[in-house]
Amino acid sequence: MLAIFNKQPQHRPQSNPARGQSTCAPASSTNSVAGPAPLIQIECLIKEYNTGAGPLRVLHQVSLAVQPGEFVAVVGASGSGKSTLINMITGIDRPTSGAVIVAGKRLNDLDENQMARWRGRHVGVIFQFFQLLPALTILANVILPMDFCNTWQVNERTARALHLLEQVEMADQAHKLPSAVSGGQKQRAAIARALANDPPLLVGDEPTGNLDSRTAQRIFTLFGDLVAQGKTLVMVTHDREIAQKAPRVIQVIDGQFVEQMER
Repeated sequence: MLAIFNKQPQHRPQSNPARGQSTCAPASSTNSVAGPAPLIQIECLIKEYNTGAGPLRVLHQVSLAVQPGEFVAVVGASGSGKSTLINMITGIDRPTSGAVIVAGKRLNDLDENQMARWRGRHVGVIFQFFQLLPALTILANVILPMDFCNTWQVNERTARALHLLEQVEMADQAHKLPSAVSGGQKQRAAIARALANDPPLLVGDEPTGNLDSRTAQRIFTLFGDLVAQGKTLVMVTHDREIAQKAPRVIQVIDGQFVEQMER
């Protein structure tokens, strides 16, 4: 199980230029020793949305590196840009300028069809409200990503899905519909589904936000176990108590990053 670090965080602002400047230096991961390339590399990222009042800049020329096997919690107020950051990492949205490179792929270069195929194989997304298909059993929900991406042999998919459900202590609920299980059980099933294609990266979008505090802690502990097994996990959360237990915490403030790190 991943050790949970109790620490007094220190704040390290990212050295992003002021808005309007053109220079930007790529960020380094906190794990900056020689080793594999970052799993996530964000370089000089700007994201703007067009509004009736003109362009609204949500991310201000930010850079970030996340190494394979890191567990990163992202916190911030509503509207700070944390959800936009997650949408950049998963390819759900595109940057206005700058680069997003995940698992060796520059996401800027992919069209929508390529992006869907890439995301299905490389990123497992875990949502606050689970997003399980209500007409399918728990087991069928976990099999679905394998069917969509044509991963694993057809005759192996059920056994793999049951194995994943066993890992999250949900195998005994496999043949139930989502409506027949609790919120915590739905989230465990959603985690199994996110693991279906064995992606290197898991992204949680407020994955504990719809759970009571005790269940949220159990889910967080499960995330730690997955990281200990080699997964990389980036989790957006509004729960600062949960976030501060992660080995690395990035706070998004007005579209820029302030890193809280153990020293």
